Amino acid sequence: MTDVTDTFHLTVQHSRPGFAVATVAGEVDMHTALTLHSQALEIVERGHPRLVLDLAQVGFCDSAGLSALIRIWHAAQAAGGSLGLAAVPDRLMRMLSMTGVDSLLAVHATAAEAVAAMSAGRSTGADVHGSVTSSSTGGGHREPSEGGPVACDNAQGQQAPHAQNAVQG
Repeated sequence: MTDVTDTFHLTVQHSRPGFAVATVAGEVDMHTALTLHSQALEIVERGHPRLVLDLAQVGFCDSAGLSALIRIWHAAQAAGGSLGLAAVPDRLMRMLSMTGVDSLLAVHATAAEAVAAMSAGRSTGADVHGSVTSSSTGGGHREPSEGGPVACDNAQGQQAPHAQNAVQG
C-alpha cells in the first residue's frame, strides 16, 4: 500500500526570456495544489508567461491538481503565453485524456520538446473558443457530446474542462 504524503517541490529554471521550465515533484493533491498554482502564477507574473511543467516526478495527481493545472493554463493564456506539460506520468495522462484536458494542454515527451514547440510558435493547446463541447443531462451535470471531453461553462460563457474524480489505477 502506498502512503499519501504532503511532499511537493517545484524547481524553476528560466530557459530564456519569456520562458520558464518548472520541475514538479511529489504529490499534487488537495494539500499541495494551491501551492503549485500560486508558485506557477508567480512565475507567469514575473515575466515568464510561456511555462513548461515537467511532471516526470509527480507520483499522484487528483482532481484538485487537475484544477490547478487548468487555472495555471488560464493564467498563462491571460498573460499572452501558454502552458505545456512534459513527461506526464501514465496515470495523470489517463486523467487528462478522460477529462478532455489533453485537448487544451499540450503534452510533450520532454521539457526540451515543449520549449522547442513553444519557440517554434506551434500550438501548445486548443483554442478556448469552441474546441471543448458538452451536453447537459440535467441537474447541471455535464457529459461528453459525441465522445468529446467533459466540460462546464465558466463565468465568461466559455466552456472549460472539469474533472470530478482522480484516476486511481
